[in-house]
Amino acid sequence: MGRMKRNLRVVRVLIDMRIQNLMMYRLSFFGPFFVDSCVFLVQLFVFQAVYYNVDRIGTWGKGQMILYIGTFSMINAINMVIYFFGINGIPDKIKSGDMDLYLTKPVSPLLRLTFERINPGAVPLLILSGVIIAYGIRKGGIEITPSLMLGYTFWVAVMTVLYYLVEVLIRSLSFFILSSGSAVILEETGLSLCMQLPGIVFYGAYKVIFYMILPYGIMATIPVQFLTRELTLGGAMWGISVAVVFAILTAFVWKQGIKHYNSASS
Repeated sequence: MGRMKRNLRVVRVLIDMRIQNLMMYRLSFFGPFFVDSCVFLVQLFVFQAVYYNVDRIGTWGKGQMILYIGTFSMINAINMVIYFFGINGIPDKIKSGDMDLYLTKPVSPLLRLTFERINPGAVPLLILSGVIIAYGIRKGGIEITPSLMLGYTFWVAVMTVLYYLVEVLIRSLSFFILSSGSAVILEETGLSLCMQLPGIVFYGAYKVIFYMILPYGIMATIPVQFLTRELTLGGAMWGISVAVVFAILTAFVWKQGIKHYNSASS
């Protein structure tokens, strides 16, 4: 309990410092609001063009697809607001030796990396994603109950954590290899594909890849399936199992990477 309170204090301090630094340069603080909102609208127009003449994808109609796009956008927006810019810098810090500064501090280096570069400029993405989710619920004729919404929120939280774990795992490869660039490119390609196609359309080798190896195929699919009452017990168990496996694997690779790390100055 004492350690948890200390970590929460550290997170609060990191967030306060980040906001203070951003407010020193007002354009740096407010500029991302405009940029991220424009990027989101462009993506929305692309999705509209793709699905304009499509009534169904697999067993899902337009309502479910809109809900899927909104859900994936929400998970990605949480990622962009909280931890992406901190975690994304791990490879560069390993190469440059800046990781030394994190290892010598009396706080978990991963905790600091996760929260030290929050991005308030991506907050509009959260709002716009919420609007799309609400529209998808209405378009799909889904009757919302408190328990249904609570369960949906739970699955979005689980999949957001899974998203985080995959990002950390891929970037932790830089502890062992000269460059994790190829893995990051693979990550971006998988994300781009799965943001447009729900997991229900994947079969065979594609299902193995996007349900197990790069589990982007389940990140928005399972929350939507729960909200539309399509999620089976097997599907729910699979989602939890994948999150647990990646938590164990990521923790192992990170710890081994820290042990393997040699300072650039040594």
